[in-house]
Amino acid sequence: MALTGRAALLAALGSLPVGIWEPSWTGILAVNAPLAVACACDFALAAPVRHLGLTRSGDTSVRLGETADVTLTLTNPSRRPLRARLRDAWPPSSWQPGTETTVSRHRLTVPPGERRRITTRLRPTRRGDRQADRITIRSYGPLGLFARQGTHKAPWTVRVLPPFTSRKHLPSKLARLRELDGRTSVLTRGEGTEFDSLREYVPGDDTRSIDWRATARQTTVAVRTWRPERDRHILLVLDTGRTSAGRVGDAPRLDASMDAALLLAALASRAGDRVDLLAYDRKVRALVQGRTAGDVLPALVNAMATLEPELVETDARGLAATALRTSPRRSLIVLLTTLDAAPIEEGLFPVLSQLTQRHTVLLASVADPHITDMAKSRGNADAVYEAAAAAQAQSERHHTAEQLRRHGVTVVDATPDDLAPALADAYLALKSAGRL
Repeated sequence: MALTGRAALLAALGSLPVGIWEPSWTGILAVNAPLAVACACDFALAAPVRHLGLTRSGDTSVRLGETADVTLTLTNPSRRPLRARLRDAWPPSSWQPGTETTVSRHRLTVPPGERRRITTRLRPTRRGDRQADRITIRSYGPLGLFARQGTHKAPWTVRVLPPFTSRKHLPSKLARLRELDGRTSVLTRGEGTEFDSLREYVPGDDTRSIDWRATARQTTVAVRTWRPERDRHILLVLDTGRTSAGRVGDAPRLDASMDAALLLAALASRAGDRVDLLAYDRKVRALVQGRTAGDVLPALVNAMATLEPELVETDARGLAATALRTSPRRSLIVLLTTLDAAPIEEGLFPVLSQLTQRHTVLLASVADPHITDMAKSRGNADAVYEAAAAAQAQSERHHTAEQLRRHGVTVVDATPDDLAPALADAYLALKSAGRL
């Protein structure tokens, strides 16, 4: 059988067994002198790796599901050309499964005193901070028989942000907001809580809207027009306890809650309302306060990037107390939590009155679409049992939601795809009704 590459060269220099690519030191000592000399020369001519210069540049943040390019600049200060294989190691969740070998490994040649750039393209599969690990470099001699190997550190962090897939609903929700705010031809007369302007009375107007002082100063009857109040305070409360870790589809419930919170924050900030964020389980995991309308969404996205569900029971009393401290004046408190009966009845109900007495409370929960599919299943005994279990689970959720409504809480219960627009609609309905 014909030999090629390094195996052919080694076989020509000495009696080296066919198929050996990387001989060990023991194997080298066993062959003849010409082979030992060739290996020694090849090792000596390989560029050293200890003093290579390595710097990084590129993306520092990326949305989940998108790609980030991180560029590594390698400088060869030696007098020998660098012929190398390089592995740029990152955490496994930095790219799609099965692509690590092709993405993180590079071949390059750097002449003496020059530099080269290589780019590693990341496609993270999880939120949070992804930090670069070691850079392993293997420098080969001209014959490729031996190599010098070393590792380097070139720190770099890429923050993986929530994907905010619900932003596609924002244009339609803003159109409805403009209608409520009187900036389109659809002007709602007499509704809202913030004074807008005076106009002449027309038959059919609510007599309670007549401004008698303004009427006394002119010859016609003047009525006040209203619009939904601006500069209201909204506190988004993310429950990061154990129930938020439950997976619905391919993602935990917390991810769907964050997506809904981002859409509501974007909508409310456009409406002129102030938006804060509190993430809590047994302690504060994230807190965003006092941001302007232009800064609030980037601040929320950045704070949510590193949030992960904690496998602990949420302290409802601590959550309520922290929310009250964060919102000293009347606000809309949006609780993104579970509708499961046990956590609500044992945790939230005992402290709910503290919130509803001073604030408007809206609770949003992620429903599992698989439960709905199970409730429709028929055909065999197993399917019937599954349908019965699903119907019982749905009944418990409906009962819990009805109890919350009797306490004055607005409840939104929707699947992950529908939660964000449903929560935005609930906010607009509250605004239209003058409850904000």
